[in-house]
Amino acid sequence: MAGKRGCPCCPNTEEPKAVPLTSTSLATTLAPAEQLWTTSRDKAVRLRMEGSGPASETPITIHQLFLETVENYGDHPALVSKKDGQWVTLTYRQYYEQCRAAAKSFLKLGLERYHGVGILGFNTAEWLIADIGCIFAGGLAAGIYTTNSPEACQYVAANCEANVVVVEDKKQLDKILQVKDQLPHLKAIVQYKGDLHQRAPFLYTWDEFMKLGEDVPNEQLNAVIDSLRANECCTLIYTSGTTGNPKGVMLSHDNITWTTQAAGMPAGLDYAEEVVISYLPLSHAAAQMNDLWLCMRYAGTTYFAEPDALKGSLGATMKEVRPTSFLGVPRVWEKIQEKMRAAGAKASPMKRRVADWAKSIGLQYSYSAMNGENSVPWGFTLANTLVFKKVRAALGLDRCKLLFTGAAPITKESLEYFMSLNIPLMELYGMSESSGPHTISVPTAFRVASCGKVMRGCKTKLENPDKDGNGEICFWGRNVFMGYLNMPDKTTEALDEDGWLHSGDLGKHDQYEFLYITGRIKELIITAGGENIPPVLIEDALKAEAPIVSNAMLIGDKLKFLSMLLTLKCITDDNGEPTDDLSQEALDICRQNNVTATKVSEIIANKEPAIYQSIQEAFERINWVILERDFSISGGELGPTMKLRRPIVVKMYQEKIDEMYAWTLLPPKPKEPISVGQHE
Repeated sequence: MAGKRGCPCCPNTEEPKAVPLTSTSLATTLAPAEQLWTTSRDKAVRLRMEGSGPASETPITIHQLFLETVENYGDHPALVSKKDGQWVTLTYRQYYEQCRAAAKSFLKLGLERYHGVGILGFNTAEWLIADIGCIFAGGLAAGIYTTNSPEACQYVAANCEANVVVVEDKKQLDKILQVKDQLPHLKAIVQYKGDLHQRAPFLYTWDEFMKLGEDVPNEQLNAVIDSLRANECCTLIYTSGTTGNPKGVMLSHDNITWTTQAAGMPAGLDYAEEVVISYLPLSHAAAQMNDLWLCMRYAGTTYFAEPDALKGSLGATMKEVRPTSFLGVPRVWEKIQEKMRAAGAKASPMKRRVADWAKSIGLQYSYSAMNGENSVPWGFTLANTLVFKKVRAALGLDRCKLLFTGAAPITKESLEYFMSLNIPLMELYGMSESSGPHTISVPTAFRVASCGKVMRGCKTKLENPDKDGNGEICFWGRNVFMGYLNMPDKTTEALDEDGWLHSGDLGKHDQYEFLYITGRIKELIITAGGENIPPVLIEDALKAEAPIVSNAMLIGDKLKFLSMLLTLKCITDDNGEPTDDLSQEALDICRQNNVTATKVSEIIANKEPAIYQSIQEAFERINWVILERDFSISGGELGPTMKLRRPIVVKMYQEKIDEMYAWTLLPPKPKEPISVGQHE
């Protein structure tokens, strides 16, 4: 990446070209390495480089990437945070200097090479500065989910041998203090928000921490920065650990810096023009790539949402910031959809008719654009003026060019809902182990229910495909991780001897090389009769047919028939917790069926015939039970990105599941009508 970038006033400046590889240029950026993988914190890996094309680009470190952006766009806004109701901006030059100051302070605190800095808190400028400062100082940045228990925090901090843990506030500090005695490498804890409620020699406020390294010479820090190598580890992404302990995904400098270029170019990102909102957990690869690394590459501006973003304040932030690209997990898009439908239900009959007409035009137009047809349906311009532009403005998406969905499957029904409003969502697919993205959809190349095409310079293959072309999706590219920290067995399970990353997902390609995810190998339900059932397709089908259902989870592994756990759509409180009150959409469905219930508990207590019957008809041959409470992150059923944690749900609701199958253990009885919800 030695080419000079275009300046903000010259957006058409030619993109930098890949620099031809020479042993001299590589010697300064790469450490000697023979293998494609390692599980040791201090070992380098051989990069998946090629002689030409995108995979031949010269490897660079995080520091080199950052410095180039500072040189070209030093005065451009980098990080924008709300302090006392006012937006406060750090330019790229200020951001870089603060990262250097943090790096010096980490060195002063005794951060050792290849040791971790745990970061535990909601997204802020301090989170990013701690992360990058740690990398500059030769450490391994390790985000920790804010929903983690003290024991889970201890596992991550111990696994990365953290010398320092940076926490948001007293709530997170208390978790680390509870397990401090089990962290032999820990030297200091830094709290970046609020006052310390206690004093100890190892506790620091953020301001105290940032001043600690003032007497560390520039030469000392520069020597560490100069020793960083692009094929060595700089970041750890911990998997959410739905089965067993989390795994520390080791990402190299090159994993991150190369992926920013590979993902950014097809997405059409513009230098010094992009604006994003940071609200998804930064300990997750997708959020980190989007909010931190892509913005660093393209001199984008990152606005930080309020900590209660997912509990309701995100909408206000979107309207205020008006992002140019927006990444949402499916549950976020579903919540937006539910709120819009609830607002639509209160509109006058005339407005509803206009909206329905516009949405039919919008869906037609979106499908036409997706298929590359240059036909604009009659009435589109009017629909755009009357409805689509107003909806975008109301959502804060009026200047948003890219609306991404990823980290979990999204239903076709949700995709088509947004397409009908001329807000097509672009699906992404990847893993922590692929530095975030591997396939990308863009407005000029997408298909409904596909997660796009493979990134430039990467490859996808389908292992052991069946007669329909479904095989295990395997990844190759410079985005593929180094290995799992201290877990050689798990690493060799994920990476085969040729260096391909096995995703565990099932998928197939269409004739145009669009990738479709069709299931997950570990989630395949194998019934007692030996039939393989991918659950997601059935769960999505039920939710589409029975819109009162919020979450659905298929049961049936090693059992005689399939059944389902269901939750109903309800209102969430200010803390994002599901309540007993039905959502507006659920109330509308009740009214359509002449049901007066307003609470989930009332429907369950009365086994409300009209509702139970409508669900039964939606999927006649599925057994199901409605649960008293919707799934949530705090409840444990959903992971940090709202992905269903199947093994945990099975444990939590084992008694309900046993009840659905209890009659199969009894001796045969005379044939009687089976009650609703108990059909075989």
